[in-house]
Amino acid sequence: MTDLLQQAFQKASELDANAQDRFAEFLLDELESDQKWDSLLAQSAPDLARLAEEAANEYRNGQTEPGGFGGS
Repeated sequence: MTDLLQQAFQKASELDANAQDRFAEFLLDELESDQKWDSLLAQSAPDLARLAEEAANEYRNGQTEPGGFGGS
């Protein structure tokens, strides 16, 4: 365990039991969410690579137009 994580848990241990449980639920939810995003991104990597290659080919073939964001 890193020093910073140890410090965080030390501070959390000073909270009352209810606050500790809320903190634990928050932390577990965040970790689960991160794992889900990592999995989704890993699964979509081939599709994203294919889309990027298609966009690069369209650009090289002059099939794109200048654009931007903001709707102006």
